[in-house]
Amino acid sequence: MAKVMIIDDSDAIRMVLKDILVIGQHSLVAELPSGIGALEEYIKSSPDIVLLDMAMPKKDGLAVLKEIMERNPKAKIIMISASDNQETVKDCIGAGASAYILKPFNFQDVLNIINQVAKS
Repeated sequence: MAKVMIIDDSDAIRMVLKDILVIGQHSLVAELPSGIGALEEYIKSSPDIVLLDMAMPKKDGLAVLKEIMERNPKAKIIMISASDNQETVKDCIGAGASAYILKPFNFQDVLNIINQVAKS
């Protein structure tokens, strides 16, 4: 069971991700509607995995990813995005993301990725 932090500006997506965590018997340790304050909350809650939306107002997921990775190069961050732009995917993986999930996503696929990243 992994401790997970969710950062996504969509209430609906956060709700779906929380349901996936319950099904997979993972625990939610923090939830944020934007990238603002994400690093501070990451430090405070010490999640095993971060589920991070790419496109958010004020501070996007790539900026948050870089901040967290600078603080903890071993952080496990799963990016979630509606964009399949290969440059964006490369940028995220290059910056340290453990995985990249496309929206709309399948419950089981997300749970499998969370489980794989938790074991890595």
